[in-house]
Amino acid sequence: MTHRHAQGTHAPELRAAAAHLGRRRFLTGTAAAAALAFAVNLPSFGVASAAELDAGKITEDPFTLGVASGDPRPDSVLLWTRLAPRPYEADTGLPANRVSVRWELAHDAGFTRIARRGRADAHPELHHSVHVAVEGLDSGRVYYYRFRAGTWLSPVGRTRTAPARDARITALTFAAVSCQAYHDGYFTAYKHLAEEDLDVVFHLGDYLYEYAVTAVGGARGYTDRRLPAHYNRETVTLEDYRLRYALYKSDPDLRAAHAAHPFVVTWDDHETENNYAGGAPENDVPPEEFLLRRASAYRAYWENQPLRAPQRPTGPDMRLYRRLDFGRLARFDILDTRQYRSDQAYGDGWQVPGPESEDASRTMTGEAQERWLLDGWKNSTATWNVVPQQVTFARRRNLPTEGFKLSMDAWDGYPASRQRLLDGVEAAGIENFMVLTGDVHTGNAYDLKKDWNDPESRTLGTEIVATSIASGKDGADKPADWATLMAANAHMKFYNGRRGYVTVALGDAEARADFRTVSAVTTPGAPVTTVASFVTEAGRPGLEPA
Repeated sequence: MTHRHAQGTHAPELRAAAAHLGRRRFLTGTAAAAALAFAVNLPSFGVASAAELDAGKITEDPFTLGVASGDPRPDSVLLWTRLAPRPYEADTGLPANRVSVRWELAHDAGFTRIARRGRADAHPELHHSVHVAVEGLDSGRVYYYRFRAGTWLSPVGRTRTAPARDARITALTFAAVSCQAYHDGYFTAYKHLAEEDLDVVFHLGDYLYEYAVTAVGGARGYTDRRLPAHYNRETVTLEDYRLRYALYKSDPDLRAAHAAHPFVVTWDDHETENNYAGGAPENDVPPEEFLLRRASAYRAYWENQPLRAPQRPTGPDMRLYRRLDFGRLARFDILDTRQYRSDQAYGDGWQVPGPESEDASRTMTGEAQERWLLDGWKNSTATWNVVPQQVTFARRRNLPTEGFKLSMDAWDGYPASRQRLLDGVEAAGIENFMVLTGDVHTGNAYDLKKDWNDPESRTLGTEIVATSIASGKDGADKPADWATLMAANAHMKFYNGRRGYVTVALGDAEARADFRTVSAVTTPGAPVTTVASFVTEAGRPGLEPA
């Protein structure tokens, strides 16, 4: 693929984009005007610029997309919903008026003991999304929440605050998920995830895909319904991305998982466009056009996720990397490996590594995020330091012989950037380092080695790769390249190609990862099975079968 580079300040490029309004479909008509307006910060977030709609006049259920919570802190949690009586329509069945929404947080599912309650405005500028940061809560506690608009009551969600930062907790269980292509199958894994006993869920990217979805839902093969024609095209405008989120969030299993657990989300590429790198698009289009698309994608992402105010985008920029502490047991440093990375070397894809990919100046995270991460490790007192991020961190050869190729989109295409992080792990004395990864539609477990060429070299940490929820369709326990990759990578301890998720139980003495898969996603209702389990002891990095 061909990439164009677009670095530095974006304001001049965004202003210049007005000159290109006739060049592509997404730069025509009112969609282009709207994209350009918010890309330069108009309208502003949270400004009551529209008259209020009497919520009593809403005649259809506005809570079709469910509820969600996210980014739990010891004294706070973020609650989310979006009003959409007709989710498959661009205006969602609501006029361009703000709507007053009431919310409640309770100690019990019956809402007999209310902990907090209040009101929030759902603004048309934000597609009637609601983000409520509830403060002053007890740490390490389960709460229940719901919203009300007029006479309509939302489903009940269950959430949990983080433990106090100095709490000596001895157990924490979380799940990692990624890659949920609607057109590749049902989100059955989420049905099972909703029934797990978890403290939090980490979504590692590809929450949606920009690709067209046919009237029958692609591989879902609907026989009793038809999706509107506007889904059968690639997402490029703000309206496109908003409608695509509505389609995904209409899935009952996804809604159930959000209602059951707080989510911590980060994106990969498909929330915007396949394999983009910073300001460089996948295809050969002018950078300013891509930045308008990126602004649209980032705006819709924030509107549809349980994210706090500091994550609100400014045009095509959005700070998504952030840090969450769970007592003294775990620190989670959530990364963004898309927005700040150097362009992929050698035109992307699987390539023989060489001077271009091994250039020391290349970065996966950008300088500011890298420094933030390294400084955080220096100050960390957590037993486990976990990094939820997107693409494979460990080296991954495609052949066991010389002439092997590496993925230029993964950390293998940025080895100097990876080495700076591994050096930082050693310099900070981090004993229990764990990377969480998505992207590749397979479940994998790796030891992270000091010397990738020497299987006996020191192990610096572990990497747990969550397979996809649906992307890749049904998959197989042993993909076609299973034997080759296992032989080529001695530090790869596990490789499975079914759909599902991974749960990780952290304790003072060890961490245990359970890989959970379903037998099929092209047909609904498949059971879930634990196909493998691994443990790594505290103070002794390295994965062993449980």
